[in-house]
Amino acid sequence: MAKFHDPTIMRPLIGISCCVKAFGTFGTPNHAASNSYVHVVLGPVGGLPVLLPAAGPEVVEDLLPRLDGLILTGSRSNVWPGHYEGPDHAPGTPEDQQRDSTTLPLIRAAVQAGLPLLAICRGMQELNVALGGSLDQRIQDLEGRMDHSTPSEQPLPAVRVGKAHAVRLAGNGRLAAMLGGAATLPVNSLHNQGVQRLAPRLNAEAWAPDGTVEAVTCPDGCGYLLGVQWHPEYDWERDRMSRRIFEVFGDACRAWAARRVDPAAPVPLAAE
Repeated sequence: MAKFHDPTIMRPLIGISCCVKAFGTFGTPNHAASNSYVHVVLGPVGGLPVLLPAAGPEVVEDLLPRLDGLILTGSRSNVWPGHYEGPDHAPGTPEDQQRDSTTLPLIRAAVQAGLPLLAICRGMQELNVALGGSLDQRIQDLEGRMDHSTPSEQPLPAVRVGKAHAVRLAGNGRLAAMLGGAATLPVNSLHNQGVQRLAPRLNAEAWAPDGTVEAVTCPDGCGYLLGVQWHPEYDWERDRMSRRIFEVFGDACRAWAARRVDPAAPVPLAAE
């Protein structure tokens, strides 16, 4: 369970991936992450948020050893299809190749090290691509599939981030065990891309009604790793299942941080 405002406890440093976004009158590029991720790290994760700039692969080697956990954030931008040999995006599709150039090598290094990793929406898609998987770019255009997107211009927050459908959880999976043996879970849905070919090192742990993969874990040798296609950071204050995802991640990050002080401390396990 996350602990708050206890000066005797050193809070783990949690890296939060940033996007490059244009701000202001002149569209100046900024490195940015939504306040919702900062808020959840200070809340149920119980850590200190550190915004990671999309500064390219050369920063990965220096950043990684200083972190106790990594959150890969959602974004309106899509992973560049050249990273998984996919077709070009439709005209007007937002991309962020500066982010890709940072997060993809960061993911590989984090997985190799066993650093606790929580990947959300675009973050889960990056995770799949970084480990050798591929993506469907517009799920809503595929026969027999649902529209998983919510219009970004939707003015009502309750509609924009509200529960959109249920996902079925793998009965013997780590995510189901972490959530108290739940068989299904209502989730929000704000994405166009989704897993096409699952990366060899990942296990699917949840599916939408149309078969879209909604959650992944790494079965062996990855430490704590969880990817979810929905956004639990939007409703953790009122949804106990969303909160639980962040509490367990925070526990893994504290266990990782403890190993800095005592290398004999228990190694954080995958989501369970």
